[in-house]
Amino acid sequence: MSESLSPEAFLKAVKYDDKGLVPAIAQSGATGEVLMLAWMNAATLAQTLASGRVTYWSRSRQSAWTKGETSGHHQHLIEARLDCDGDAIILKVDQLGPACHTGAPSCFYRKAD
Repeated sequence: MSESLSPEAFLKAVKYDDKGLVPAIAQSGATGEVLMLAWMNAATLAQTLASGRVTYWSRSRQSAWTKGETSGHHQHLIEARLDCDGDAIILKVDQLGPACHTGAPSCFYRKAD
C-alpha cells in the first residue's frame, strides 16, 4: 500500500522530536541498501524536497549540511517516504560515491558476530 502526499502535506505530517528533528534513513534507490542515518529539521526537509539535493541537520555543529558539499559524494533524492507514525523518514537516493565519511559505501559496515 502506498499513499502519495504533496510536499506540503508531507511536511505537515512529520512529527519532529522535542529538538525539532526527525531521523532520516538514506537508502540506495538502485540496490535498497541502507546507506546512513542522519537528522533533518523542517527547513532541511523542505529544502531537500524542493531541490532534490539531500540536506541534513548536524546535531554537533547545529547547522544544515548538504550531503557531498565537501566530499563531492552527493545524494540526489529519488523518493521520500514517511513511516506510519510520522516520526521517521526514508529517503531513497541516487548516491554518488561512498555514503560514509570513512569512505565505506554504507555507514552500516560493522556487524555483530
